[in-house]
Amino acid sequence: MIEVKNVTKQYANITAVDNISFEVKDGEVVGFLGPNGAGKSTTMNMITGFMETTKGQIIVNGYDISKKPKKAKKEIGYMPEGIPTYTELTVKEFVSYMAELKLVKKRDRKQMVQKAMEETGLIQVQNKLIRNLSRGYKQRVSLAGALIGNPNVIILDEPTVGLDPKQITEIRNLIKELGKKHTVILSSHILSEVSQICEKVIIINHGKIVAIDTPENLENKTKQKNTLIVTVEDPKQNMQKIKEEVPQIEEVKLLKDNQDGTKQYAITSMQEVDLRKTIFDVLPKQEITIFELKKDETTLEDAFIKLIDEDKIQNNQIQESNKTKTDETKKPKTKKTKEEKEKQKLDKQKEKQIKKEKKGGKN
Repeated sequence: MIEVKNVTKQYANITAVDNISFEVKDGEVVGFLGPNGAGKSTTMNMITGFMETTKGQIIVNGYDISKKPKKAKKEIGYMPEGIPTYTELTVKEFVSYMAELKLVKKRDRKQMVQKAMEETGLIQVQNKLIRNLSRGYKQRVSLAGALIGNPNVIILDEPTVGLDPKQITEIRNLIKELGKKHTVILSSHILSEVSQICEKVIIINHGKIVAIDTPENLENKTKQKNTLIVTVEDPKQNMQKIKEEVPQIEEVKLLKDNQDGTKQYAITSMQEVDLRKTIFDVLPKQEITIFELKKDETTLEDAFIKLIDEDKIQNNQIQESNKTKTDETKKPKTKKTKEEKEKQKLDKQKEKQIKKEKKGGKN
């Protein structure tokens, strides 16, 4: 559906996107993640044709965005960040205007506008001015505009930014429904939302792809330890002895004392070791009552932070190495001492004398 091949975007001396490649298959819901200034919006703008690439190729449903822009753009519905709507129009007027801009045939326009408003839950407010709507409904209006023309690909740039929890849930459910009929790419800073909605995640940092995988695989790959959170009643303070009973335990850490007299601990082991069954067996023998036991799961946010930090360290090492090489090339040549200059002069004189003697011997 979407192929991004060795794409670079440069502004003068700044490289915003640096030779990235990835593929989004038909029907996938993909999260595009990265810190501020990572190149997310630039990449989305290039995919939608709002911005030209410096190098590389972008193909949307078989159409090269630079060679056949009209056909490629017809495949895309784009909802930019910041809700760019005409607030003096009613909802229906704006969606109808978007249908005109997208050259929807007049005979199909009314039906398509109605369908877009139904899919985004705007029928009840279709005659209201956009400026009088809540931010959540304004997001829906922008999304309805993106759906006009029935595009195969929907691209959403920060669709939940600035929304309250209820509005976020509504937009999230809406995106899930869209994912049943369209290929969806969305960028977001709310990683828990991406984890729930997306089946694949692309992480970008400093204009380069850091990782491409499912949220679950990214969480597992960056997980180094297995941690159990256990709440217990331990009148004889035997929890600190548990490490002696179970050699696989690396650490037992008290997290908090609860008001009801119970205590919460974190029990850590290596990633491949699951101690749940062992803990259930050992603790009662030590006169410790288990109130709650659960695994401390690694989240997509944990994986994201770890991958970005690792990329930062790698970039710093590369910069330091390049700086060292540059410094060495710029390093001034060591000046010769007076003694070294005299020695060099004498050596040259001796060399001349030897050559002269050899020449005289031949004669």
